[in-house]
Amino acid sequence: MTNLLTPQKLAPPGRRLKRERQAAESAARTRHVADQLAEASGRPAAQVLQDLQTTPAGLSYGLAQHRLERDGANVLTPRSAPRWYAQLAKAFWNPFILVLAVLVTVMYVQWLQVADEEPFDPKIAILGAMVLISVGLRFWQEYRSNSSAAALQALVTTTTAVQRLAGNGRLPTTVEIPMDGVVKGDLIKLAAGDLVPADLRLLTAKDLMVSQAALSGESLPAAKADTRFPDNGQRLTSDPIEADNLVLAGTSVTSGTATGVVLATGPYTYFGSMADVLTGERPQTGFDTGVKKVSLLLIRFMLVMVPIVFLINGVTKGDWAEAFTFAVAVAVGLTPEMLPMVVTTNLARGAVALSRRKVVVKRLNAIQNLGAMDVLCTDKTGTLTEDRIVLDSYLDIHGEPDDEVLEYAYLNSHFQTGLRNLLDQAVIDRMHEAEEVVVDARFTLVDEIPFDFARRRMSVVLRRNDADGPAGEHILITKGAVEEVLDGCSHLTGGGRRAELTDTLRRQVLHTAAYHQRQGMRVLAVATRALPGEAAGGPDGREAARAAYGVADETGLTLIGFLAFLDPPKQDAARALGALADSGIAVKVITGDNELVAARVCADVGLDVGTVVIGAELDGLDDRQLRELTRTTTVFAKADPTQKARIVRALQADGHTVGFLGDGINDAAALRDADVGISVDTAVDIAKESADIILLEKDLMVLEQGVLRGRLTFGNTIKYLKMTASSNFGNVFSVLAASAFLPFQPMLAMQLLVQNLLYDISQLATPWDRMDRDYLRTPRTWDARGIGRFMLVLGPTSSVFDITTFLLMWHVFGANSEVHQALFQSGWFVEGLLTQTLVVHMLRTRRIPFVQSRATLPVMVMTAAVTAIGLYLPFSPLAGVLGMQALPMSYFPWLVATLTAYCLLTQGVKTWYIRRFGSWL
Repeated sequence: MTNLLTPQKLAPPGRRLKRERQAAESAARTRHVADQLAEASGRPAAQVLQDLQTTPAGLSYGLAQHRLERDGANVLTPRSAPRWYAQLAKAFWNPFILVLAVLVTVMYVQWLQVADEEPFDPKIAILGAMVLISVGLRFWQEYRSNSSAAALQALVTTTTAVQRLAGNGRLPTTVEIPMDGVVKGDLIKLAAGDLVPADLRLLTAKDLMVSQAALSGESLPAAKADTRFPDNGQRLTSDPIEADNLVLAGTSVTSGTATGVVLATGPYTYFGSMADVLTGERPQTGFDTGVKKVSLLLIRFMLVMVPIVFLINGVTKGDWAEAFTFAVAVAVGLTPEMLPMVVTTNLARGAVALSRRKVVVKRLNAIQNLGAMDVLCTDKTGTLTEDRIVLDSYLDIHGEPDDEVLEYAYLNSHFQTGLRNLLDQAVIDRMHEAEEVVVDARFTLVDEIPFDFARRRMSVVLRRNDADGPAGEHILITKGAVEEVLDGCSHLTGGGRRAELTDTLRRQVLHTAAYHQRQGMRVLAVATRALPGEAAGGPDGREAARAAYGVADETGLTLIGFLAFLDPPKQDAARALGALADSGIAVKVITGDNELVAARVCADVGLDVGTVVIGAELDGLDDRQLRELTRTTTVFAKADPTQKARIVRALQADGHTVGFLGDGINDAAALRDADVGISVDTAVDIAKESADIILLEKDLMVLEQGVLRGRLTFGNTIKYLKMTASSNFGNVFSVLAASAFLPFQPMLAMQLLVQNLLYDISQLATPWDRMDRDYLRTPRTWDARGIGRFMLVLGPTSSVFDITTFLLMWHVFGANSEVHQALFQSGWFVEGLLTQTLVVHMLRTRRIPFVQSRATLPVMVMTAAVTAIGLYLPFSPLAGVLGMQALPMSYFPWLVATLTAYCLLTQGVKTWYIRRFGSWL
């Protein structure tokens, strides 16, 4: 049976038609772009270059600049902050502001009907002022935060390697430029870890694997290749994602190298044609969801309570128009209209404070998740270690120094064109330090087999240019993880002798490597293989010279020795880990490194290592078993990208808020899956793109400060919500009680509005308040039930003293008739405003306010100013307009006693509440 209640059926006709029209337009654009890409895929590369009016050497700088001005920057959408008027309109889009706007509109329309007979209603001005203050402050804070975020993100640039023609000689040079500077016809050099900056037609490719998950949803990388043998293009395909010789914007290189020419940039790319479908908003954080739930709860509460207040006052007082106005004022009192401003200000202040500590927040809401984080997963390199890798020794298979090992390692590191890491740089630096003969002049690069995370090794193939070996001989040099290199070895050499690699010799070799790994060193193996320089069956060496090699050639290798690298632990790593532990954050190390090295480094910095689990062990576990394993495991070693992401998801499924700190290609998936992804400015492109927060310095102490700032942001927001919800609930409770028994309104609608406005003003400084140290020690997550419980318990506390004030004004001061209602209302106005203001200090801390915990100066000044204004209003020239009258001096001793009793009772209820429920804010 067909389900009629589909979203399309439920949507309003106009909105549905608009959505369908937009979907149809998007599909048409995508089909058009796909056809153009498929056509380029099917043409020879030479024809593609000619059509793009470019050359095999690239564009000149002048032509590239002209095309950039003509076609625009290579971005899907402009990165500049929204226009000020768009931000101003957005500031109104909040349920509480909309409620107030509707109320002020209704009151204004009511006044227009009697405008000829009645003067302008000041309640409209007061209500309008509340809307303008809330909207104005929210707009100002969001405008500042967007400007700050744009300036901070400018510090983190993603670049790509482009070949351009430079100089009078028109020499091709490869330069790194920002991605938004790429133009149609540019030649792009791709390597492992690169984001693909635009839609490219491949000209050359070597073992290229590309992650297309953003476009296809397929988690496994796809193999891509050029079509140069022969260069006849590729058969036409309607899906450019499936074309072997196309790589598209929005994808990333997981391994291999390539050169491609840009077919389209920015919104004209395949990804750009679907941007409205693929670039939706990220999932809301738990904090966002919680704020929304509480907002809807308060609105529902208002929709229930306001009609009750309206009916009670209409029935008991007989004036339905006044009852409606009073009900409107109660509705305003229940509306936490400053919530958007408080949240935005908290986040903006957090981002600016973190920027001073060289932390760039790419997504403001990530600050809240940072405060909620209770597990941090991190690699060891550069986080627990100095990230200052040096080549400590180069050894033969017996563990003795051997210069030949260094020479071959240098050739491997020097000639590779892929992703050169710190280990390669350490080898090159050591060669320079030793002042060895420059060996690369004796060799020419023939081909390379790039690194990938399955093989964990990389190879280069060189041709000898001297008489050290057979003329034109090719030599394959492999460098990588010990076990993986040994898998390709059939022999080993040492002491001038070459022997077959037996099981006994293999165990001896592994023992030699393990000895250095236990010292905390990272050990790589180096192996070689001599290959004929001619392809089989070639009639002439030059014509039939072999130029392409693959993974299948990494067999029959001869092990020649090891490289031992030292990356010493950071001096402050133990202190940083201790600080994180004190903040309730468990640190788990997930590394691709050897388990012996990982265990030694982690032990040196004070981590309780326990049993180290290697990645291969995870593959046989289901999700439930993995969750159980993560509870007891601190160090995971030899983990590949899929395993890292799986560990993160297992921790999340176990109820943790997980942060992931990483900077490599193999960290991208885990960074996306984590609640808060953290990377560094020196990370590969795909890691920086996947992260929410960028550290300009890879320092756990900086991260710990970010965690505290996140908890402060969360705490001040929760503080405002709980104080406002409980205070407003108490006021409505008091209004219901008074309305049922008094012959007049307990407070005029205008007085309620002024009181609410002054209370809102006293809350403006909340984002500048501090939190107690014990609050910052533990992770903080959203608890919607706790807010409701807090409101129901603490709200009636203030109502107790509202009722005592009613009795005081009625029996002691004789305000027991409509003639004396101004005195009654003035007395409750002052008492109600002062207790609401005291709420700020009483509820902001679980300690004794003013004695054990004091608010910051801005909060003290703001609440003192509101208190002074509240005391002055009944005596001011505005008293008549507000329906007030001066209070007798005998009232104030009673007021002091009431406020003192209120403080004592609130502190007592607070103590009971903490003992009963174990929490406060």
